[in-house]
Amino acid sequence: MVTSWPRNFPALGTGANDFAERIEKLSNGRMRINVHGAGELVPALEVFDAVAGGTAEMGHSASYYWRGKTLASQFFTAVPFGMTTTETNAWLYHGGGQELWDEVYAKHNLKPFPVGNTGTQMAGWFKKEIHSLDDMQGLKLRLPGLAGQAMNGIGVTTVNMPGGEIFTSLQTGVLDAADWVGPYNDLAFGLHQVADYYYTSVWNEPSAILEGTVNLDAWNALPDDLKDVVHEAARASNLAMISEFAYRNAQALDTLVNEHGVQLRTFPDDVMTALFESSREAIQAQVESDPDSARVYASYQDFQRLVRPFTDVSEYAYLKGRDAVGG
Repeated sequence: MVTSWPRNFPALGTGANDFAERIEKLSNGRMRINVHGAGELVPALEVFDAVAGGTAEMGHSASYYWRGKTLASQFFTAVPFGMTTTETNAWLYHGGGQELWDEVYAKHNLKPFPVGNTGTQMAGWFKKEIHSLDDMQGLKLRLPGLAGQAMNGIGVTTVNMPGGEIFTSLQTGVLDAADWVGPYNDLAFGLHQVADYYYTSVWNEPSAILEGTVNLDAWNALPDDLKDVVHEAARASNLAMISEFAYRNAQALDTLVNEHGVQLRTFPDDVMTALFESSREAIQAQVESDPDSARVYASYQDFQRLVRPFTDVSEYAYLKGRDAVGG
């Protein structure tokens, strides 16, 4: 298994390890996976090609890195202003999302799985404070996927780079700002040392799926019982990572704010409004240009319309009610 993460990197790298260990345990040792960190066998952003071509049998990464390979892949990591983690998992497991993902990736000789999710991600680290939309103009920002395209639409210049390059790029001025993941992973990279303002205005990745991929030829060669092992290991690792992030992010946020004095900020209203409109335009342009994207997003959108009313009267209503009484 090749990954896009540094070896043993918190939650992401260890999540790949967890997936591999579960497969070995559930298969009673019939399948053993050797996990390689970013750059050990292939560069971080070449996992897709390595697994598709058979250089490695498996991969662990994030699908929005593969925009240049298949546009529709971006919907299987994160959609700006899209569904929550719970809603996204429901779409994948019960709403036809997995079947569409299988169809899109089969064209590239890959079998995909959700193998982890970071949950809600922060809007990113900025070296200067943002007071209005004017302050966003010309900023150089690390942000991949559909959210990156939306940022481009409001005057920001976005780049995609592996997480391991973010610290130095902020430190040297190659970047003015960067999205990575959330408090746990951001603290591990020391991003608070090179940017003063941490923006919590979640819009870009309300849920962020981590993908496991298997070379389709290797997958088809497996007996059915081992295919079931991989399926169940992926489901278990998905839940395990979601739970770990909820716990570790809470700890890390406390450390960032109370021990390192990190300043939390939210984007002004004009920035959020512009990002919403730009996100819609970026998605619409992609849907109009790519049939796979059109099919995937239609399914995603239909499921979001279905699930949103219940989310509103359940989790959202509960959180508002808890706040109202000071809980």
